[in-house]
Amino acid sequence: MKTRIAFFDTNPYDKQSFTAQNESFSFDLKFFKGQLSMNNVMLTKEAQVVCAFVNDELTAEVLEQMALNGVQLLAMRCAGYNNVDIKAAKKYGITVVRVPAYSPYAVAEHTVALIMGLNRHIPRANWRTRDGNFSLNGLMGFDMHGKTIGVIGTGKIAKVAIHIFLGFGMRVLAYDLYPDEQFAAAFGIQYLSLDELYAASDIITLHCPLTEKTHYMIDKAAIGKMKEGVMLINTSRGQLINTNDLIDGLKNKKISAAGLDVYEEEAGYFFHDQSDRIIDDDTLARLLSFNNVIVTSHQAFFTKEAMENISQTTLMNVSDFIAGKELVNEVK
Repeated sequence: MKTRIAFFDTNPYDKQSFTAQNESFSFDLKFFKGQLSMNNVMLTKEAQVVCAFVNDELTAEVLEQMALNGVQLLAMRCAGYNNVDIKAAKKYGITVVRVPAYSPYAVAEHTVALIMGLNRHIPRANWRTRDGNFSLNGLMGFDMHGKTIGVIGTGKIAKVAIHIFLGFGMRVLAYDLYPDEQFAAAFGIQYLSLDELYAASDIITLHCPLTEKTHYMIDKAAIGKMKEGVMLINTSRGQLINTNDLIDGLKNKKISAAGLDVYEEEAGYFFHDQSDRIIDDDTLARLLSFNNVIVTSHQAFFTKEAMENISQTTLMNVSDFIAGKELVNEVK
């Protein structure tokens, strides 16, 4: 019998990409639109593998029921796994794998797009010209050349972004728990403490995972240490930033602009068409009201190349598990 994989929180592009890649694997794929939770975990019956995404609820309770339903492998089709109770997965005998890198270029390039869009007021200018307003008032930006950008986290994505920033002629400062001094020396970037980075950076961009230590790392205290008029960019995880503190920083002009591809309570909104409903999340609604904020719907990863890599790596993870091979992408 073919191995059955139950996909949750799927969209048409997921089905299209995985179906195309599955021609090389011949798994039995079942796609479900809803996010995985206790309300629909019964759909995992008869599936040996569950494929989940960033907003699925992989709690101990859900994982226990998955194990009772016969699920042996949880294949995350993303790099992050902060929504998975890893200890519970181990307890109930469910192996967890992920896609550690699908396109660092995609996320890095989206980061730069957010910066440029905010700096040169591209959305606002577009709205104006469509309405016949060709005034330049309020649209002044700044030269990227010569500005200082602080990069928090220097993994694969950040390093691609740093190459782009250097191409602009920017000064690059960095912070990482595990500094890559060889990379820093080769490309002339400087590692500093977080406080030093906050104080010196014109733009700060986040490229670190969500952990207990990084949860709400950008809060009132951190914002208070930043330069007046700093631009803040987040294409990593929403809960790195305390959104209410961010809003206060925008209101008092400490933060001049913010570009967010993620939001701490995005699960009920992102990846789905919400245009026919009222946004009842007051914090998100307030954030969307600022003309110096760009919010995109967790789309930084979303390129053709990235989707191909995600589907290929995910199905290969499953194939290796079924074959009893070493799981190079296992989360332990």
